[in-house]
Amino acid sequence: MFKKILIANRGEIALRIIRTCKEMGIKTVAVYSTADAESLHVRFADEAVCIGPPASSESYLKMSNIMAAAEITNADAIHPGYGFLSENSKFSKMCAEHDIKFIGASPEMIDRMGDKASAKATMKEAGVPCVPGSDGIIEDFESCQKIAIETGYPVMLKATAGGGGKGMRAVWKEEELKKGWDDARQEAKASFGNDGMYMEKLIEEPRHIEIQIVGDSYGKACHLSERDCSIQRRHQKLTEETPSPFMTKPLRKKMGEAAVNAAEFIKYEGAGTIEFLVDKHRNFYFMEMNTRIQVEHPITEQVIDFDLIQEQILVAAGVPISGKNYMPKLHSIECRINAEDPFNDFRPSPGRITTLHSPGGHGVRLDTHVYADYVIPPYYDSMIAKLITTAQTREEAINKMKRALDEFVIEGIKTTIPFHRQLMDHPDYLAGNYTTKFMEDFKMIEK
Repeated sequence: MFKKILIANRGEIALRIIRTCKEMGIKTVAVYSTADAESLHVRFADEAVCIGPPASSESYLKMSNIMAAAEITNADAIHPGYGFLSENSKFSKMCAEHDIKFIGASPEMIDRMGDKASAKATMKEAGVPCVPGSDGIIEDFESCQKIAIETGYPVMLKATAGGGGKGMRAVWKEEELKKGWDDARQEAKASFGNDGMYMEKLIEEPRHIEIQIVGDSYGKACHLSERDCSIQRRHQKLTEETPSPFMTKPLRKKMGEAAVNAAEFIKYEGAGTIEFLVDKHRNFYFMEMNTRIQVEHPITEQVIDFDLIQEQILVAAGVPISGKNYMPKLHSIECRINAEDPFNDFRPSPGRITTLHSPGGHGVRLDTHVYADYVIPPYYDSMIAKLITTAQTREEAINKMKRALDEFVIEGIKTTIPFHRQLMDHPDYLAGNYTTKFMEDFKMIEK
């Protein structure tokens, strides 16, 4: 087992990893930018090393600084959390070269699954249903026109190096294709330095449902059921739940088997998530694979009583998994609390928290790194907390979430708490009747 793990991340996920390490008797090293000197992950780690100024490019993305921190503290493993370097093959390779275990996917696996075109080709080989479309990167606009006709409108143009909704355009008819092609390529080039595009059939009334998997170094994999992540804004998830209200037992069995087959086919090691689009007829299609822990992993932990961070560490240390698939025993919902103003187009709201009162009670979990008098820096993702409620049924979990949101007081900044409170009263959400298009018609009500 590892003696000391450096956490190459910040905020709530860094604190989350530190907690599990402490419970396992493993020493921890926090790294931080000058903007995060007062963050809780810095206070609670056994050691802390400043790795640079506020800008991510000079701190949390600066591989040489992180490796230097690992070497001077004698860390024998690095946990990257999510975001930043968690799916960076160069960093995974650098760790291996320095004889430090990267608690995540191998460089080859990250490259194979990180490029969307190559991931889709791999999944087809594994027998996983994929969305109809191009077989790889589209060479030119003439090819794009031909593939669109073969696939059938509407289609979705996507950047092969994309993420976070960048370099994507929906095209509903042929006359719109040229503008969509030019706009998507231009955005992809600006965002990723790569304007390679591929095309997929646009799935109507889609649900975004993902399957959590874990694979070990002996070729065995299992799944830990699904999460419904369909409530999104600009392709960013706002809330998640498990089990999905759209799921049936036969569909869970089919999607779970497909995810496990895919993981074993590629000999995947570690925790990962296979994301699917599910249409209104409950046909499911592979979308992408995340080779890291997900932001929304706590709801899976809650419904099956399982520590996913601990499992990541055990698998990285060479411990075999049980191979057993897990089914949800309870219902769990996560609301991502962001420092944003939902009444003002979700505009970021960094600044000092003057008052903080955290919700509590049976079945309420709060993952956060903030506290009263903490200053939220403007340099990073705006998520400041994850509020999770768990109960026997979906209705009970929603009622518990309403109560917890009413108790959750954050003053000094704007947050998305009012949005989530209104969402929990929305008739379509209450009925489980929502798709990834839900937020297009959602309007905040001033109270």
